Amino acid sequence: MSTLSRQQRKRRPANETSTARELRLLSSQTVGGDHRDALNAREVDVESAKSEGKNGRIKNLVRELLIELGEDPKREGLRRTPKRVERALHFLTAGYQQDVKKILNNALFEESYNEMVIVKDIDFYSLCEHHLLPFYGKCHVAYIPDGKVVGLSKIPRLVDMYARRLQLQERLTTQIAKTLMKALKPAGVAVVTEARHLCMMMRGVQKQNTVVTNSAVLGVFHDDRACREEFMQLIGHRQMG
Repeated sequence: MSTLSRQQRKRRPANETSTARELRLLSSQTVGGDHRDALNAREVDVESAKSEGKNGRIKNLVRELLIELGEDPKREGLRRTPKRVERALHFLTAGYQQDVKKILNNALFEESYNEMVIVKDIDFYSLCEHHLLPFYGKCHVAYIPDGKVVGLSKIPRLVDMYARRLQLQERLTTQIAKTLMKALKPAGVAVVTEARHLCMMMRGVQKQNTVVTNSAVLGVFHDDRACREEFMQLIGHRQMG
């Protein structure tokens, strides 16, 4: 961790938060592709902190919820729980504050390559909008360029943007596919998601080994069966272990 000079310490605002300070230090370094990605990643936490500081309503609602459940929010183990839950929810739903253009960050490049590009086994975590319980799994994304390619790290970032919302797995899968189709204008896009849903594991039917699989195929992946089968073969389609 770099050490601040005396001059830098003098310029630092007295009420500056650790998150804002880290972002400022990053911005003072040499700008490159990795640096821009780091800044984008930190923006989510900064916006979450801003939202939390504005109202704190979630914290108060969590405190009331604990009381309704028969708990004492003043006891030692629960004193900081409302604040922790508020921060966690801001992070887990940070996708609402993110923008596709900022995620892609001008990382679209002219390229004559026209074969299949696959990014597979992308881990994701989301919240089921029906019970606010997690579902988690892997996402496999493919596209066939038509004059443009996208920086590979942008695809997992796009998955995270849509996963960090109150979601349905079906909608998540479709949103990723349609966004890539619109942004890249490729010959086709294919997305497969596989997930376990805690709303089915912890409650309800309580089935522990059920895996839900969804797919969205657009363009040539929709029209050409051979292309679609090649994608499934290349991702080694199998259920989650």
